[in-house]
Amino acid sequence: MSRIVSVNQIEDVMNEAYELYRDHEGGKNASYIPYLEQIPSNLFGISICFPNGKIIEVGDTDYAFGIESISKVLTTILVLQQYNDETLLDKIGADATGLPFNSIMAILLENNHPSTPLVNAGAISACSLIQPIGNSEVKWEKIMRNMEQLCGSPLTLIEELYESESKTNFNNRSITWLLKNIGRIYDEPEMALDLYTKQCSLGVTCSQLAICASTIANGGWNSVSSKLIFDSGIATKILSLMATFGFYEKTGEWIYSTGLPVKTGVGGGIMGLLPGVFGISAFAPPIDEAGNSVKAQLALKHIMQKLHLHIYDRDKIELRY
Repeated sequence: MSRIVSVNQIEDVMNEAYELYRDHEGGKNASYIPYLEQIPSNLFGISICFPNGKIIEVGDTDYAFGIESISKVLTTILVLQQYNDETLLDKIGADATGLPFNSIMAILLENNHPSTPLVNAGAISACSLIQPIGNSEVKWEKIMRNMEQLCGSPLTLIEELYESESKTNFNNRSITWLLKNIGRIYDEPEMALDLYTKQCSLGVTCSQLAICASTIANGGWNSVSSKLIFDSGIATKILSLMATFGFYEKTGEWIYSTGLPVKTGVGGGIMGLLPGVFGISAFAPPIDEAGNSVKAQLALKHIMQKLHLHIYDRDKIELRY
């Protein structure tokens, strides 16, 4: 069975969600990273990119915020391009931990395994895997180029955020050396940690994240730049990871109630997608206790539920432009 949903209908509901939650005051900025704490908490934007490259958006969609943990998805794509899904399973894993994204205990409970590239341990391990081994400068160039191709435009490192994170990443340092001790770091540990910290400090807009999500939803085809960025088989693996742990330890409840695979970041961004339908992103700095933007998640949930969209719905969605 199929069901027609028009772009105008989606835009109306997007605008409705924005008006409903623009003044919502729940949550607070991430305080353990000084730079993030000072970002204006009233910023709020929603952006949606469709398979034909059309973008609809509302609010502060051109504000460049810290991509943070959303970057984990983008670098995982690069790992899958350079290796394959079997290597990722063997060296990192693809299991939800049920614990916070920065948990050290999760590594121990998973029998000394990083579990998934969407938690800090797995993401640091993923950065160590990026080729060429031993060359930090070229690794970073490849990470940046991959992210810019996915987003369809240049990205800029937020130097103040990078400095702020580098001075406060004590927990990640512990994770890195634990991974080294158990043989799950595949390059120089401090290099892997620095690359991870740097990728999290990239500035990205809602518009860019919607394009990135749409590229995944389109099986690797960036409809804005009209370029094939990665093989379509990678998209299904990424979608599986996002549906498993994209919303941190609240992923099960999220996917149950919204049907939208996402990846969130403590900078206030959320990137989600429905294959063949759209890529969507929302941004608002105040986050909940799990690290998910409060306003962004409310807005995305409203959009999905109001339009009766769900990744596991048997009805095929046909877009009407």
